[in-house]
Amino acid sequence: MSTVQEIESAIPKLKPKELQAVAEWLETFRAEMWDRQIEADAKAGKVDKLIRKAKADYRAGRATRFP
Repeated sequence: MSTVQEIESAIPKLKPKELQAVAEWLETFRAEMWDRQIEADAKAGKVDKLIRKAKADYRAGRATRFP
C-alpha cells in the first residue's frame, strides 16, 4: 500500500489523461463514500430530527417551491 506522500509525489508525474482518470475516480469514490455515510446516518436515525422539522415547516407554509 502506498503512503500519502508516495501518492502525492507520483501525481505530478502523471500524463494529463492519467491525471484526469485519477481525478474522476477520486470524485466517484468520494461521492460513494458520502452516499454510504448518509445511508448509515439515516439508518441510525441521525436525520430524523431534520425530516420532522422539514415536514413541520412545510405544513406550516414555511416552504418554497423547488424548481
